Amino acid sequence: MNSEKYQRSVEALCPTCGSSLFVHEGVDGDTMEVTRCASCSRQLTKNELLHENVENLEANAREMALAASKDIADELRNSLRKALSGNKNIRLK
Repeated sequence: MNSEKYQRSVEALCPTCGSSLFVHEGVDGDTMEVTRCASCSRQLTKNELLHENVENLEANAREMALAASKDIADELRNSLRKALSGNKNIRLK
């Protein structure tokens, strides 16, 4: 299974204006790093920005999980078919 298929980038949106352009001020990786919306100038910490975008992030995670589970089921079905293909007593639909 190709894990790169399930990698994606999700843009965080400003809760005030909906813009996805932010200016970062501070140390990269710091959860208290201040981000400022380039459109409306609202300032948020990284944690606040993640909290405001949790619904979007969860929706994308659910979508990726459904796609991965479908691909895993298909892969399992195909490998069972291949393993049991010579058996006359077992049939898979």
